[in-house]
Amino acid sequence: MQNKPTAESPDAGIEGIEDLGLVDGLAQLSFLVQGALGKVAAEHGLSVVQLRLLGVLRDRTPGMQELAHHLGLDKSSMTGLVDRAERRDLVRRTPAPHDRRSVLVSITPQGRQLARQCEELADRELRDLAAHLTDAQRARLSLLASAVVNRHTRI
Repeated sequence: MQNKPTAESPDAGIEGIEDLGLVDGLAQLSFLVQGALGKVAAEHGLSVVQLRLLGVLRDRTPGMQELAHHLGLDKSSMTGLVDRAERRDLVRRTPAPHDRRSVLVSITPQGRQLARQCEELADRELRDLAAHLTDAQRARLSLLASAVVNRHTRI
C-alpha cells in the first residue's frame, strides 16, 4: 500500500509534472538562478561575476589567487575584475602580511552596503523561484543542493 502525498510531504503537488531528467533539470534550474542573479546584478550596475565577488568577500579576505580559483577566473581576468571593483570603491587590495608579494582583497564599507542590498534582493528573487513548493519540498531542495555544493566546493 502506497502512502498518498500530504501537503507537507516532499512529493505533494508534483503529480503530473514532467521529469526533465537530472541533466536538463539542473541545467534549466541553473539558467533560472543565473537569470535571477543577473537581474539583481543589473539593477545595481554590476555583472554577475562582480556580484559573486562581493558575495565571496562578505565573510573573508582572500588572496588574489584564492579568489581567482573560487570564481573560476584566470589571473588577468581576476586582476581586471578587482581593478573595476576597486575603481567603484567596492573592494581594496592590501599587501599580505606574510608575503609582501601577495595581495589580499577585502570589501569596503560601500561594497558591504551594496552586497547587503544585493543579498536582500537575490534572497527575494531566489525564494520566488521556489515559492510554489511546500515547506518540506523547499527544505529537501535546500538539503540536496547543499549536498551537491558541499561535495564539489573546496574553499
